[in-house]
Amino acid sequence: MYEQRTIFEKENALPLAARLRPRTLEEYCGQKHLLGEGKVLRRLIENDNVGSMIFWGPPGVGKTTLARIIANRTKAKFIDFSAVTSGIKEIKQVMEQAEKNRLFGERTILFVDEIHRFNKAQQDAFLPFVEKGSIILIGATTENPSFEVNGALLSRCKVFVLQALSADDLHELLTRALTDERGFGKQKIDISDDLLRAIASFANGDARVALSTLEMAVLNGRTEGDKTVVTDEDIEQCTSRKSLLYDKKGEEHYNLISALHKSMRNSDPDAAVYWLARMLEAGEDPLYVARRVTRFASEDVGLADPRALEIAVAAYQACNFIGMPECTVHLTEAVVYLSLAPKSNALDVAYMRARKDALTTIAEPVPLVIRNAPTRLMKELDYGKGYQYAHDAKDKLTDMQCLPDNLLDREYYTPTEEGLEGRFKARLEEIKTWKKEHGGK
Repeated sequence: MYEQRTIFEKENALPLAARLRPRTLEEYCGQKHLLGEGKVLRRLIENDNVGSMIFWGPPGVGKTTLARIIANRTKAKFIDFSAVTSGIKEIKQVMEQAEKNRLFGERTILFVDEIHRFNKAQQDAFLPFVEKGSIILIGATTENPSFEVNGALLSRCKVFVLQALSADDLHELLTRALTDERGFGKQKIDISDDLLRAIASFANGDARVALSTLEMAVLNGRTEGDKTVVTDEDIEQCTSRKSLLYDKKGEEHYNLISALHKSMRNSDPDAAVYWLARMLEAGEDPLYVARRVTRFASEDVGLADPRALEIAVAAYQACNFIGMPECTVHLTEAVVYLSLAPKSNALDVAYMRARKDALTTIAEPVPLVIRNAPTRLMKELDYGKGYQYAHDAKDKLTDMQCLPDNLLDREYYTPTEEGLEGRFKARLEEIKTWKKEHGGK
């Protein structure tokens, strides 16, 4: 049955995360893509019209909480079931009761936490009852349901992907914990907003971790009269991370990313890995670091080693797939590779030169020869007239003009001879020689 507290259980004895568990959709934090106004899952819950579904997401993002909110709103019988403590016998007992309820016109919602822990036989026991509508199954899992849930059962469930909470979501949750009477609302807690944001960063998307860290910090805070003061040292002790205490939106944030970028540019892998560790262990978003590393791959390496961008993008994808702390090794691989790669900023320089002309000659018309001509009128106006299809040419080159008349002498890309870019330089020189010989620009 649905879990309820007994009269002997003191509210204050519960952990902060349990006391602050949202009771309504309005209190629920995060998952705006599913529960924002007008979103499909919110409408299903508000209309008490949920079907079989699976909530898939990392720990601490509100999968079980969402199921309990549904329990509070539904007119159906709600059964809370644990995959850890239940076997085939318990499943059959619950299914028999659900079938009786169905015969009397009553719906049964069965919530299975950690459904990935059920083996195939246990999952198969649900299937016939889901098929004939005896139960509405809601499962919660931290594992990919494509691999952990039987295909037949999965095909009858809508999968909703819950995302790790953002630092802003967690900051909002921590702020509410200080004012809500179920949290510390009846106490005077002196803690800076910077420390709340530091805790939010440390929690890495997990509401339970964020609230537990705040609770530990408050319990270990210093009492001054009628208030409790939480300091940097308290947070440091609770997290065992001294470097956590830097403002991710302030100067130190930019100092550290600058140190990483310039260490890689200076081909110093040891320094680069150190600054990488400083940021990640401080709770920096690995995707932010991965984005900066990806930028570096083209800005500072470019065509001197085209694989640099591939490796940087792969590191970003790995961070997105598995998150912290596992993705530290992927970022380290990218950072070391970029540090040791030959360097060229020719692409960045080329763009900045072109950007300057684009901003100052913004009204320059596209030459008629390379305009598209999808209509008869455009063709009559000579759009695309004289266009030469390079693939039809013997040397795959033509003398066709592609720049506006007043920019014909411009050269934006000036390749270096670093690494593989020497090959691109030689190729560009060949192309320019050919065009001069054939009267082109």
